[in-house]
Amino acid sequence: MAGVSSYRDLKVWQLGVKLSLAVYETTRSFPSEERFGLTSQLRRCAVSVPSNIAEGNARESTKDYLRHLSIASGSLAEMETQLIIASQLGFMSPAAVEKLQSMCDEESRMLRSLQQALRKKVDI
Repeated sequence: MAGVSSYRDLKVWQLGVKLSLAVYETTRSFPSEERFGLTSQLRRCAVSVPSNIAEGNARESTKDYLRHLSIASGSLAEMETQLIIASQLGFMSPAAVEKLQSMCDEESRMLRSLQQALRKKVDI
C-alpha cells in the first residue's frame, strides 16, 4: 500500500463512494412508500461500505482495520441482497441492476484483496 497517505487514496474506498452515489441515484425512482423501507436500507448499506473502509484505515491497529473491512463486506452483501429484492419487486431496470451488481462484484474483489494483504501483516 505504498503511496497511500489517506483512505481517500484507496481505490476500494473511491469505488465505494461511487457505488453509494449510484445507489442514491437509482433509489430516487423507487416508490415513495419505500422511502423508509428499501430506499433507506439500501442507502445506509451503501454508505456503510466506504465509511467502514475509512474508519478502519484510521484505526491504529491492523486487526481493527480488518474488523472494519469485514463490516464493510457484510454491508456490501446486505446491499446486494436488497438489490435483488428491489429488482424482483420491479423497482429497478435490468440495466440498473446489472450496473450496480457489477460495481458490487468489483468492490467485493477489492475488499478481499485488501483483507488478504492486511492479514499477511498480522499473520492471521
